[in-house]
Order: sequence, then structure tokens, then C-alpha cells
Amino acid sequence: MVTGIRPAGPAEALSTPGMRRASLCILAGAASGVAACVLLAALELRREPDPRGIVLGAAGSLFLVVALAGALYRSVMPWPATTGRWLIAGCATAAVLSVPLVGPVGGTPGRAWAFVGAALVGAAPLLLPVRYAVTLMAGTVLVAAATAWWLGGPVRDAVTVTVVLGLTVATWNVLHLWFWTFRAQAREGRDALARLAAAEERLRCARDVYALLANELSALVLKAELASRLALVDGERTRKETAEMRALAAAASARMREAVHGYRSVGLREQAQTVARVLRNAGVRCSVTQPERDLPPALTGPLVSVLREAGAHVLRHDEARWCTIEIVREGSGARLTVVNDGAGDGAPELGGSGLPGLADRLRDAGGTLRTWREDGTFTVEASVRAGGRDSTTAA
Repeated sequence: MVTGIRPAGPAEALSTPGMRRASLCILAGAASGVAACVLLAALELRREPDPRGIVLGAAGSLFLVVALAGALYRSVMPWPATTGRWLIAGCATAAVLSVPLVGPVGGTPGRAWAFVGAALVGAAPLLLPVRYAVTLMAGTVLVAAATAWWLGGPVRDAVTVTVVLGLTVATWNVLHLWFWTFRAQAREGRDALARLAAAEERLRCARDVYALLANELSALVLKAELASRLALVDGERTRKETAEMRALAAAASARMREAVHGYRSVGLREQAQTVARVLRNAGVRCSVTQPERDLPPALTGPLVSVLREAGAHVLRHDEARWCTIEIVREGSGARLTVVNDGAGDGAPELGGSGLPGLADRLRDAGGTLRTWREDGTFTVEASVRAGGRDSTTAA
């Protein structure tokens, strides 16, 4: 049986600071409602004239509070399934034991356990699937009524306390549950958009490369087959075919370099609008500031790669609500600045692929790349200048 409110893949969903904070907010909200119910039960226990009854009632309440706390924590945090089942079993045991320990105690028979029952009703939506939660809530109300009737207390008061207070706490917890679910779905949507954008870009590049090289590669295969058949029969013809193969290979290589150079060096304005559109679709407010005239290709190539990776970084690593993209012409060079809020803790990674890995390649192209976090924002700043080395190395 699956318990808790977490969707599939909890470790991934809680891998960001924002999702961990959301989960802790849900836990705090649930704990506050349960704590209020238990506090009311404790106030009722104070009216018990027998000290032994107070001790037994307090022990039963404390046992249930500890069990509920563990079960609630497991419901919003990634614990092993086996541990979760043990916690739910412990919570059920504590609830059963609380009936004889807490029920008879207090100024009004059954009222103290009515408050305990309200805590169980309020926590049920976070601990169990809907049908089991409804069953638990209905069963708890029946137990509260039966306890009050058996002890000679007011049944209507016990049922009213359990139902009204319990449903109030349950509604409070369900609102937190909806908030957490929407936030998790939004995060999953952002990740899906980032993966889709990367997949579309790879597919477009693959189609372009295939269209450029398909004919040359097919001709190379045929001529290689012909040369292998002529090798022992006609040496002169073999040399001719081999020369044509070299020419085809050189042409294919030249076309590949030309295609890659064009792929990397054009479309900074279009890339900025594309990144902004993807971020807006992911719920991030994005503004773009750029020169009226297009930058020369020597400056565009390195900045396109940085802009693309900076946009992916916003989607994958931060909990951004807004992002600004600024492209400025500085004399013979240009500067790209991408700033977003919601930056996580810790310093940016160094080395490797992705945004940090572009620094060395941008330096080879005669530019610089800096990243830093400040006051909850993350900034990517890339500068290039005309006259640097071939800009294609930065892509």
C-alpha cells in the first residue's frame, strides 16, 4: 500500500531547495494542526482529579504525538517504503492504545479523546490514500462516539469536537497538499521543457548534418567498394577512384566545418527570443534587452552557446521567478549578461561540461565568462571581443 502525499520520484522532486522548503512548509502546517488538537486534549487532562489518570493520559497522548510526527515526516520526505509501513503501523498502535489511556481521563468523560480523534482525522489525508483516509476518518468519529457513550459522557459533544475540529485541520492540510502538488508539477514541467528544447535542437542539428553529408557519404561508400574490387585488376583506375574519394572526403569535411560554423555563429537575436519564450512557458518572467543591429558573426558564435546554456541552467538548477537577458555592444566587442533570482546555495561548479565548461572554450575565443551568486540571484556574464581566435571553438 502506498502512503503519503509524495508523487513518484520523491528524491528527484526534493532535489532542489525550493521543493525541500515546500515540503517542510507542509510538514509545519500539518504539525501545527495536530499540535493544536493535542494541546486541547492536554488542557482537558488537567481537569482530571486523579494524578495517575493524568500520567496515563499524558503517556498515551505523547505516544500518539511521536508516532504521528514520524508518520507525517515520512509522508513528505523520501524515506524507504518499509520504514513508512512501520511508521503507519506504529501510529495505528498508538491510536488504539490512546483510547483506554486518554478516553476516561479529564473533567468530561470522552472529551479528551475526542480532541485526540480530531488530530487523527486531520492527519489522515496526509498519511493515506483517499479511500483509506476517508475510512480512517469515519472510524475515528465512531470510536469517539462509542468512547463517550461507554464512559457516560456527552456523545453529541464528542462527535461534534471530532468532526468539526478534525475536518478543519484536514482542510488546512489538504490545502497544503494541493500547493505542494502544483509546485511539484510545475517543477516537472520546467524540466520537461528543458529536455524538450535540448532534444529539438539536437534533432534539428542532426537533420541539417544528414542533409549536407548524405550524398557525399553515399558516394564515398560506393567508390570505396569500387576501389576494393579494382585494386588487383586495374591499378590506374584504383588510383583515380582513390583520388576522387579523397576529394569527396575533403568536400564533406569542408561542408561540415561550414555548417558547424554557421550553426554556432548565427542567430543570437533569435536565440535570445527563443530562450525567453521557453522561460516564460515555464512560468519565469523574462525580459530581453539587445542592440537594434545584429552583432557580427565573430561575436555572435560564442555568445549563442553561453546564452543557450544559461537558459538551461535557469530551468534545471534554480527556482527562478524572473530572468533578465541583456546583450550590449562594447566597442569592438560585446557582453552578454543573464541574471535570475531563486539561486540555490553554494558556489557554481567548476570544470566539466555545461555552463562552467564553456569558460575555457570562451577564453580560447578571446573572451571571458564569469558566474556568481549574490543576494539570492545568479549572474552569468560573458564578454567577447573582435580579433580573438576562431569563435567556433567556444560553441
